[in-house]
Parts: sequence; structure tokens; C-alpha cells
Amino acid sequence: MLTIKGELGVRDFYEVIFKDESIKVDSQVIDRVQRSFDFLKEFSENKVIYGVNTGFGPMAQYKIKDSQRIELQYNLIRSHSSGTGNPIPAMYVKSAMLARLNTLSLGNSGVHTSVIKLMTSLINKDIIPLIYEHGGVGASGDLVQLAHLALVLIGEGEVFYKGKLQPTKGVFELENLKPISVELREGLALMNGTSVMTGIGVVNTIYTRRLLNWMISCSSAINEIVEAYDDHLSFDLNQTKKHIGQRKIAESMRKHLGDSKLIRKREHHLYNPNNGNNEVSVFEEKVQEYYSLRCVPQILGPVLDTLNNVEKILIEEVNSANDNPIVDVEKKHVYHGGNFHGDYVSLEMDKLKIVVAKMSMLAERQLNYLLNSKLNDILPPFVNLGTLGLNFGMQGVQFTATSTTAENQMLSNPMYVHSIPNNNDNQDIVSMGTNAALITKKVIENAFEVVAIELITIVQAIEYLEVKDKVSSKTRKTFDEIRKIVPAFKDDVVMYPFVNKVKEYIINSEN
Repeated sequence: MLTIKGELGVRDFYEVIFKDESIKVDSQVIDRVQRSFDFLKEFSENKVIYGVNTGFGPMAQYKIKDSQRIELQYNLIRSHSSGTGNPIPAMYVKSAMLARLNTLSLGNSGVHTSVIKLMTSLINKDIIPLIYEHGGVGASGDLVQLAHLALVLIGEGEVFYKGKLQPTKGVFELENLKPISVELREGLALMNGTSVMTGIGVVNTIYTRRLLNWMISCSSAINEIVEAYDDHLSFDLNQTKKHIGQRKIAESMRKHLGDSKLIRKREHHLYNPNNGNNEVSVFEEKVQEYYSLRCVPQILGPVLDTLNNVEKILIEEVNSANDNPIVDVEKKHVYHGGNFHGDYVSLEMDKLKIVVAKMSMLAERQLNYLLNSKLNDILPPFVNLGTLGLNFGMQGVQFTATSTTAENQMLSNPMYVHSIPNNNDNQDIVSMGTNAALITKKVIENAFEVVAIELITIVQAIEYLEVKDKVSSKTRKTFDEIRKIVPAFKDDVVMYPFVNKVKEYIINSEN
């Protein structure tokens, strides 16, 4: 069981979101939140505090009567529950809930403790609010999306429960749950923040790391298939570049290929004076491979470095107070500012989708290399194991990989620089962070499709060359797993079920 203390890491999200680990809130967190609430309640009695006794946004100039404070919070939640489009999948919403719970547990928001307790119960019981993709501009945070979370916490709206979309009220009655106590600024504190974009972002990083590992496996296997020389992966060559990511990718590929019987050493062949190379005017075999095979550490290295930095920034956001105003119990002060602004997350999501798009491009080029017999010189066109002309092999699925890669290239354009003023120009520059996170999610899903097609092709190539007993043990394991899903085929078969099954396998498997 994970204990919420106000400090979470990516692994914590993984355990809760992917492994259904239960959570509990440390008693010190409850005490901290209670002190924050008590202080803000007392502090706001004779002062003007945004969102406590004023209207919101451009309406902040209007003073709210004490008798209408609670109504104000309900009005905010209900009026901003205005999302449209497709529902955000449950696992991403659950991640957003965990991120929101964590930031509220810091004691900088002045919420009632019932918020912390009910959110904990919802996460543990897998009661997931209906939140739509469209609506957030990323400042003041995820207002619209988080309003749908707040709507559930006040006992309204809809939730996904036991696989079905149901009214919140009925589910609360079944599970004996009570709505939160709205007493001060619970509506604003729940809605004013970056937790949806951040929660989606954390899941995106987990899937991206999984995708990167599959790309390392594919790249290693292709080097085996063509019996490449190993010096482009060598410690000495990659150590001459200072980039940590490049060195790590090369190291991972060396480990993957450690027991391969197909990878060659240059000193045994081209550097060996006894091989008669001096008398050859044209070399039939390639002296060095195409870039999509030879430059993998240099291509995937920046992906790894970027992914690591994205994780760092997202976890900093998760463990930060990201609403407004900020309550400081120790200094007995309330600060007004813009911690809800999602630029940090938006920029990192754009970086992530760019490197994921590049991975899909690399996968597509490696796939093309295998399918084009004039490039590889060892495989039939389209790795066709049947009759050339009569059968088509992997020809049909290449169109899908190419089309999907092109979509990723288009989607990788930045969201970070798309700001449209709104809210009567109060929000005159915004982050579009949730849009960035959701588009990145789509790019990642697309990339898994391309890699699935590449994997099927790699397995077909190994089958054709009859080298499954010569590839490395890691490649052999992948070969065997994919073969359980996709049998070797000579006759043409309907491909989409196989592609979808392999995609499902790799997206849900840690390689």
C-alpha cells in the first residue's frame, strides 16, 4: 500500500495506475491539511481573498457576501463542468486524481479534509469521474477537466464504476460515500491546477519508456538479421560522444546482442588482411550499414535524455502546489499568483511527442529497409514467404505504418506556442497543456502501431533466413512471443487482427 505524504515518483504512479496498488494518506498529511483550512478560514474573515470572498477571473472585482460563499463554490463547479469530445480513458483520469490528491496534501490549498479522504476512497474503489478531452486551456490550469472531478466530489455528475458509466449519486449510495464538505474554497482549490495534464503526462512517460525499450529490441534484432558489424555499438566509439543517452542506448544494445551468433566484428572481416580484401575493387557486402541501423544510439540517445528530463519536470509539478492563491501557514500569509499555469507541462509534452514521433520514423525506416529487397539484398520483396507476384507478404501493412508515421509527424507540431486569449482576456496567455498531453498520448499510441508492424516483419525475416537459433536470447524470446500471436504465413491473411493483437501485447508488456 502506498502512503501519501506529499512526495510521489513515477514508480508510485506506476504501482497505483498499472498495478492497482491501494493508497492511504499519512496522518500528518491530514493534520497539515486541517491546519491549512483552519488558518485560511480565520485569515479570510476580514480580508479580501480571491475565490473565497470574491468572484472568479475577470469577475474578481465583485465582492461576495458571506452568506453566498458556499453557493459561489458550487456555481463555479457546475458552470465549468462543460467538457466535450471523447471521455479521457479511466487510467489517465486515475493518474490525474492521484496527482491532484498529492498537491492538495501539501497543505497550501486550504481545503477541507473531506476532500483528501473522499479522493482517497474514489481512487481505492476505482470510481473514476467522467472527464472529457476538450475544455482545458492550461491556465488557470485544467479548469474545465478538473471541474468534472470536483462535480463528482460534490456528489453530482457521472463516474465509471465496474466498467459502466453511472450517475455519481447512485454509486455513492452503493459504496456508502458522502460528498465533500464545501465550506471555504473547495471548488476553486480542486479546479485551479495542472493535475490533469500532469497525470496524463506521467502515464505518457511510462508508455514512452516501454516503447523505447521495444525500439531498442527491434533495432538490435535488425542488426542481427543483416549480420552487421558491432563497432557502431562499441563502448569506445560511443564514449567519444559525451551524451549520456547515446552511451546508455549503445550499452543496452550491446547487452541485448551479447550472445548473438550473427553480429560480426570488423577485425575478423574487413580488417583482416588474409580475407583478400586488397584485391577487391567493388565490395559486394556493405562496408557500413544504413543510418537507421548504424546510428541508433545517436537517434535514440536524445529520446532517452529527453524522456528522463520530462519525467523530472513532471514529478516536480506533481510535488508542487499548483493552484491559486497559495496558503502559507508557517508565515501566516496568503499569496496570489499563477502556479496554475501549465507551461512547464505543456513544453515537456511537446518535447516528448517530438521524440516519440522520431521513434515512429525510425521504426518506419527500419521496416522499409526490411521490406525493400534492393536495400537489404537478403530478403524477398516485402518479406514475402509465399509466391512472388501471387502473394503480398507484408506489403499491405506498410501502407498503415507509413500513414500512421505521417500522422505522427503532423501531430508533433508544438502546442506550447498556441495560445488564444480568453476569459475576457483575463487569461491572455495560456499553456494549452492538456491539449499537449492528449496529443502526445495519441502520438504514443500511433507509434506502438508502427512498432507492432515492424515486429511482425522482423519475425517473418528471421523465419525466412532460418536464423532463430542464431539470434541473441533476447531476440529469440521476442520471436517466440510474437510467434504465439502471429503464425508464420506464406498465404495472404487478413492482417489487422494480428497487428492489433501485437500492439496490445507490446503496449501492455515490459520488454
